[in-house]
Amino acid sequence: MLQISSDITASLQKLLLGEAPENPELLDAVNTGNESLTSFIGKHYFTDYLPQGGSKIKFITGRPGSGKTHLSRLLCADADKNGYLTVSFSAKNVCLYDFREIYLEILRQCDIEKVLSGCADAIIRSMDYDPAQVGEGKAFMDYLSEKGEADALSRSEIRTALRSFFTKNPRLDNSFACCCSLLTGSILGHPVLEPSNRELLLKYLYGDKTVKLSQLRALGLSPSRITKYNARHLLRSLAETVHLGGYSGLLICVDDMEQVAAKSSQGIIKYTKLRRDDTYESIRQLIDDIDSMRYIMFLFACGRELIDNESSGFKSYPALWMRIQNEVVGSRFNHFADILDLDRYADQAYTPYILCEMSSALADALNSSAEGVYSPIGEETALSLTDRARYGALGLPYLVNRAVVEGCDDHA
Repeated sequence: MLQISSDITASLQKLLLGEAPENPELLDAVNTGNESLTSFIGKHYFTDYLPQGGSKIKFITGRPGSGKTHLSRLLCADADKNGYLTVSFSAKNVCLYDFREIYLEILRQCDIEKVLSGCADAIIRSMDYDPAQVGEGKAFMDYLSEKGEADALSRSEIRTALRSFFTKNPRLDNSFACCCSLLTGSILGHPVLEPSNRELLLKYLYGDKTVKLSQLRALGLSPSRITKYNARHLLRSLAETVHLGGYSGLLICVDDMEQVAAKSSQGIIKYTKLRRDDTYESIRQLIDDIDSMRYIMFLFACGRELIDNESSGFKSYPALWMRIQNEVVGSRFNHFADILDLDRYADQAYTPYILCEMSSALADALNSSAEGVYSPIGEETALSLTDRARYGALGLPYLVNRAVVEGCDDHA
């Protein structure tokens, strides 16, 4: 039986409410039925396409409890194992109608200093040194000084590498590149950057409006404020830098997108009609720009109302809908489609046998922390759940979850 640590009580409580657990161990323990979808995306996108400079946007949709959040978290965990930097947030908490806020949230979760530390390590390796030998908390120039190799030639090599990585890189925004070059140089120990200037650059990168642009000009920058108009270009620069820092790419998961079309607010963000249209326009512009980006993938998880509702969903904004609708719809689930419909996937992938497997995995996970009070469903209940799903009931993963929580074989 699976042994689960005691620090996942909160995740178990979410699971009992039909919500996806956050704990990766528990998430993996109850993963049944999604294998073909996750392995497909892992192979064709995480392994083959994105590391070669690809970019992609996918929408995950389905009824409540169909497994949208669960799939997003599974893919985040899979991407993390494959060397990706992963970011996830909810439309309830981040203003999707202003791309500046989207970009800044992504930047905050990326931890730009950690990314630039990876860039510094890459520069050290390009000079035929081992970053592991430098020592934690020690600048590369200090290491060279100890070896008697901190000469003018080494300094010149560092400056040349910084220019190649950042300021001479045509895929990076100039101001962003200059900031990254100075900050990476400070990590390497050349050129030396005063602590006050380092803090100033970080504040500017993170969109602090109190920073005076005149202070940045003194450092050789030609800065401009971060706005919703240049944020997508900055995101492209960030994705490039993440890859330079040693990551395979950048995966961004945005959950609860149905909040955009909701009549009442369920989070800290209230979406009016104007803000909803601005959100759709932001996504439309992102779709148009995505081919100019590299090493990046967006996953937007949304309820069916965002796809089906013609008055407030994607269809209410034709400029967006014409870019994401599937012109040809076949009888089989298309793994390459921009819209992954989990209800349709369930019709083909979730057989009664799979439902029983899902139930057993869930019951085992819960029983490992609850002294065996949960029972998996039987074949008869599995058939009943399949029929209920066809007639518009809640998603199958949710129904299986409730059946197990009830702890009996004949109640769903």
